[in-house]
Amino acid sequence: MNQPVNQTVYIRPMALVPGPHSENGNALKLAGGLTYASRFAVILREGGKVAERWLAGADTITDVLAALPEAVIADAQEQWANLARSHAPLQLRERTIRLDQPQVVGILNVTPDSFSDGGQFLEDPEVGRAHAGAMLEAGAAMVDIGGESTRPGAPAVWEGDELKRVIPAVEYCASMGAAISVDTRRPAVMEAALGAGASMVNDVSALRHDPRSLEFVARHDCPVVLMHAPGEQGGEGDDLHHSPAYSGGYANVVLDVFDWLRARRDAALAAGIAREAIVLDPGIGFGKTVADNLALLNALPLFHALGQPLMLGVSRKRMIGALSNEAPSHERMGGSVALAFKGMEAGVQLLRVHDVAETVQARNVWRGLRDAALTDFSELPGV
Repeated sequence: MNQPVNQTVYIRPMALVPGPHSENGNALKLAGGLTYASRFAVILREGGKVAERWLAGADTITDVLAALPEAVIADAQEQWANLARSHAPLQLRERTIRLDQPQVVGILNVTPDSFSDGGQFLEDPEVGRAHAGAMLEAGAAMVDIGGESTRPGAPAVWEGDELKRVIPAVEYCASMGAAISVDTRRPAVMEAALGAGASMVNDVSALRHDPRSLEFVARHDCPVVLMHAPGEQGGEGDDLHHSPAYSGGYANVVLDVFDWLRARRDAALAAGIAREAIVLDPGIGFGKTVADNLALLNALPLFHALGQPLMLGVSRKRMIGALSNEAPSHERMGGSVALAFKGMEAGVQLLRVHDVAETVQARNVWRGLRDAALTDFSELPGV
């Protein structure tokens, strides 16, 4: 007797438009932001392989979803509702972070070996304090503080060392009134950072590194970023970049990462973490080839179908060097801003960057373009 083939469905926005007027109103506002889509690919996967694909407009997709196999109709309808789902602001102590437009998150690495700025903010706290202040003055909505390098090959950090690095940085950022997220995999560091003034947890292991993390975040009722990384399956090991499924071995990198993030979202919900507290990150650069990263970046609008705000961290990453004659990390600002702009176009809410002032300027220009696009060109004088 043949076993039923596992079926999954995905709705990927394909045609992004500057505003609803360009499609006579026949466009969907993605995630309550300033990005609109007018055409969608409905993808049916069977046994891990794409079996069928249909194209639909915003006005015809209901009929396409109704004709899907019965086993996936409810999920497809939920994804369609998720694509239009607006997200409440993140409340980080006294700071309110609106999610109806892109927000810039400034990176503060207090590590000796970060690939981009390792050492300079750890060795001299006053330099770190000045850098954090400059990012906030330039328009960063929050500061993301990390005390453990996640570059490929970086050794794991002892918890005590991570605490010594992170907590002073959290304290001086909190003294400036900053909204703070702590980039860590360890519940003890999460707890100490929240006590020192942080408000959000950014876990590159998606709360898998320590089995206590899920319960901790649920109990403290704080926002959390769950990032896709191939390593540490089931919390084992320290290499976030290692997995036999990588090195180009995906059946479909975009859909595989989507499924993985959906599973982590559901695990967080089952643990009691509030839905409005969950942010998802596709984990660009973590154990992925350049081709994998490009595929994910081109498919970013799909991830709104998971119904959560999105964070994108592409700043100064190796793929930029790979596409730019191997430019070193400190010479990748142009590529970083280009990829941040790609995230804005896709409706990503949180952009995690090193070059805050330049990214904020790009965001402000992008916002001006979007605001102008909401005016029907046929109503402009002289047209």
